[in-house]
Amino acid sequence: MVGDGLDTTTTTAARVLKAGVDSQLTLERLPFLGMLKTYNVDNQVPDSGSAATALFSGVKTVSNAVGLDSTVDLEDCSTMEGEAQAHSILDDFMQAGRSTGIVTTSHITDATPAALYAHNNRDWKNDADLPEDADGCEDIASQFLKYAGDVQVVLAGGREDFLPEDTADPEYPDMNGKRTDGRNIIREWVRSHRNDNAEYIWNLPELREVDTEETDYLLGLFEPGDMRYETDRGRDGALEPTLSTMARKALEILQKNDEGYFLMVEGGQIDDAHHEGTAVKALYDTVAFDAAVQAVVEMVDLRDTLVIVTSDHAQALSFTGYSSRAAFWQGNTILGFTDGLDEDELPFTSLQYSTGPGGIQEAESLAENGTRRNLFEEEGGPDFVYSAGVPKSSSNHAGQDVPVYAAGPMSFMFHRTHEQNYVAHVARMAACLGEYEGDCNRNPRGKKFRKQE
Repeated sequence: MVGDGLDTTTTTAARVLKAGVDSQLTLERLPFLGMLKTYNVDNQVPDSGSAATALFSGVKTVSNAVGLDSTVDLEDCSTMEGEAQAHSILDDFMQAGRSTGIVTTSHITDATPAALYAHNNRDWKNDADLPEDADGCEDIASQFLKYAGDVQVVLAGGREDFLPEDTADPEYPDMNGKRTDGRNIIREWVRSHRNDNAEYIWNLPELREVDTEETDYLLGLFEPGDMRYETDRGRDGALEPTLSTMARKALEILQKNDEGYFLMVEGGQIDDAHHEGTAVKALYDTVAFDAAVQAVVEMVDLRDTLVIVTSDHAQALSFTGYSSRAAFWQGNTILGFTDGLDEDELPFTSLQYSTGPGGIQEAESLAENGTRRNLFEEEGGPDFVYSAGVPKSSSNHAGQDVPVYAAGPMSFMFHRTHEQNYVAHVARMAACLGEYEGDCNRNPRGKKFRKQE
């Protein structure tokens, strides 16, 4: 389970928002904890594609690469073949005949989920994104059908990357797909599974109607782009499922396979909200992600199921000032102001960003008024843009280590500061796959895994 951009500051702030400073999120109650170093091959601070490749494949790579090692030239598709391809834990499970699933609130073609199946430049979500001289190159949506077409459960956003530009979106008739090659990849997926118990859906009512006992393959794409923030889901007329709902439905299908399964669940919009400087949205999506962790833990048997909860990278959020604990009980939550005023006699919030859109607003205020914004005069709520020190149209990722929480077989392997690509190796070891395939014995029921009593 991956909280995109879920660093220690975001975790702490979400905990305070949910239940106060002395509470715990569900993910914090998992028994084993380590830290991950997220740098990639060419940068101290990674993008999501290279970080996810490390998490899922066990290989550190260059920025903007998904499912590729560091030998790749992202402008030359001929270098994306053969040994340059980094194969993920999802590939291992598929090859072993075990079930697989991907659940995310982002595009299914976004960097983190794409690192599970694609071997590509993270920016090439559909064929319209390919450069003009990209001879022989494939887009990520095409690679989804090619490499992940047999993944049993996929629940996400991203319809626009699967639909041709002359085809209207089913939810928003005034919006069309983005593909210029005329392919309808949703229709191709349906056709490829015409002899299977397969179903394609695009809204919550349809998801509720899915009979998991009779369904072996499920593709659900709930938005043209990313799914809505938790604070905005009520504005969606067709309704969207929560991350928890999608995770439960996925597990109901995957758990039918006695040989075992792999499921990746991503809270993808945490990072997007941070990039916008909208910490309210980021924290509520973190709380929703934690609810999904709770749902998963309740549905699995931790004696034979390894649960890993982590992040791909940190974000630019800080938690500062000297807000009193009394202020929390008086209604001044983590989302509001610290106690007292700054040296300029203006208020400031407990949460701020080092870089981001809030810095643009502060710079504009300084130019017009000679002072930063008077936040008492600003309208709060989910769309409020928090202050930032450096003006940027989008906040930068941050380079500090991120936590990894775990429970189940081999979870004790997370116990100190690790390299980020270590995670994939622990997962393979627990599942007896890849280089660890010969290390395990089958139990009397025929399952092949490491059992932890």
